Amino acid sequence: MDRFDVIDTCTALVWHTDHREWDQLVWVFADRVTLDYTSLNGGEPVTLAPAQIIDGWQEALGAYTATQHLLANQLVTVVGDTAVCTASVQATHLKPDGNRWTLGGSYRFDLVRTGDGWRIGGIVLTVAWQEGER
Repeated sequence: MDRFDVIDTCTALVWHTDHREWDQLVWVFADRVTLDYTSLNGGEPVTLAPAQIIDGWQEALGAYTATQHLLANQLVTVVGDTAVCTASVQATHLKPDGNRWTLGGSYRFDLVRTGDGWRIGGIVLTVAWQEGER
């Protein structure tokens, strides 16, 4: 059952993000989340509160008409009250002018079990390829 709950939490993250259901996104996160998008943006990983993440994503994704993040090939390892879910990702971003920016690679989600279920405490994006302009 844990495996499915972990996958559901990770799927909820991308679903609510793509549908801009920001109020529904809050529950998937732990109190602090380390984001590592260095393979895409350079820099260093950052640790943020859920509200900071959601605010940043609203701003960044607001430049696109629509987005679609597809997760597949999820592998889940549960050890006690922690879990790791790795997944293939393909993310398509539709611009207002009709052009697309698409990237593919993998996500690593680090999760912790709380009294309310599994929550994401870390995300690492590893970009393997990109097509189009951001």
